[in-house]
Amino acid sequence: METEQMPPPCLSDVRVIDLSHVIAGPAASMYLAALGAEVLKVENPRAPDVMRFVEGGPEGAMSSTFATLNAGKKSLAIDLKNPRLRDVLFGLLRDADVLIENFRPGVAERLGIGYEAVRAINPRIIYLSISGYGQAGAWSRFGAYDQVVQALTGMMMASGEEDGPPTKVGFPVVDIATGMLGAMSVLAALHRRAATDAGSRIDTSLAQGALQLMRPMAVRVLATEQDGPRPGNRGFSGSPGAATFRCAGGWLAVAANTRRQFGVLCDLLGLPGVADDPALVRQVGDGGATNVLPVDAAELRRRLEGAFARHDAAALELRLNAAGVPAARVRRMGEFLHEARRGLHVDPGLQRLQGDAGEFLQLGPGVAGLGVAGATPAPMLGAGTADILRRAGLSPEEIGTLAQDGAIRVSG
Repeated sequence: METEQMPPPCLSDVRVIDLSHVIAGPAASMYLAALGAEVLKVENPRAPDVMRFVEGGPEGAMSSTFATLNAGKKSLAIDLKNPRLRDVLFGLLRDADVLIENFRPGVAERLGIGYEAVRAINPRIIYLSISGYGQAGAWSRFGAYDQVVQALTGMMMASGEEDGPPTKVGFPVVDIATGMLGAMSVLAALHRRAATDAGSRIDTSLAQGALQLMRPMAVRVLATEQDGPRPGNRGFSGSPGAATFRCAGGWLAVAANTRRQFGVLCDLLGLPGVADDPALVRQVGDGGATNVLPVDAAELRRRLEGAFARHDAAALELRLNAAGVPAARVRRMGEFLHEARRGLHVDPGLQRLQGDAGEFLQLGPGVAGLGVAGATPAPMLGAGTADILRRAGLSPEEIGTLAQDGAIRVSG
């Protein structure tokens, strides 16, 4: 009996030069690396990626944030202001497929590695620029971080309660979304290049990443020319059964959006007749796609909250899901991951890696069936520098001098 062979990683023939730092750019190249691309992370030896040390651990210890964003990459620590080392980078770019940078607009050009300079030596290059606000526009010269973009784009006011303070999403959602957007755009450019042999100049930003995440809400505001109420912990559909309710033993998030789901919810809660009471709800939609909206929101909320309070959150979670009503007890992340590792609800796709500080668990890219690359730990700063420079033609003496001057970092 023949065993099924896994396909090779999708991007095993793709070479990426990653000049980016912090989160969004490294996230883009992380997804490419997970799909098999060879990614060379270039850092300034005098000022390496700040994410290496962001968690304030023991001296020299690599942070878990850096480890997950840079797994599977190689490290080249060189000062691009040094003309000899910039020449080395250009030599690498001649055979590269993708360059990723997230300098402020104009910095790459001042360093001599802007798009036009790179395209002159490699017309097929796919050049991805990630910035706070795009390469052009009134704010293009400004720097940005995730929480600042959440404030600017309205994301902080798209969370929380109507009379509450601005509410930030509690993790760098904009950074990661922008990295995903960047990786997706690179894949599209690689596909086009396979047919046309043309390179691409790609411009995306944290602001665009935030808007794409909020697409349904943003388009609704554009259509109505007004902001809707802040949703708090209620669902986007507006159904009175799509919200988060306090139960005995915890909170339960429920998405009873359709007329059928809301009816099942009311039955399980012991609220007969509520789902059909025109004084409380009205139906919208057509046929099997009928949803419900509140007529008397305050009274509905009072009845639902009272009914949920009489039920155990964990038991009701199981009963609702079994009856076709999506529901989940509110958990902290540690509890969710502990349960997932025991196989209780989803497969988190964890990978076990051996790093300098010992064995640790790493998230996979979140997809299956594409021939995901075997995971390797994130590199120590400059771990590949000496080998890459030797292959570029530098002598041991020249490498030693550059290291002594601080223009490169050699480790490993």
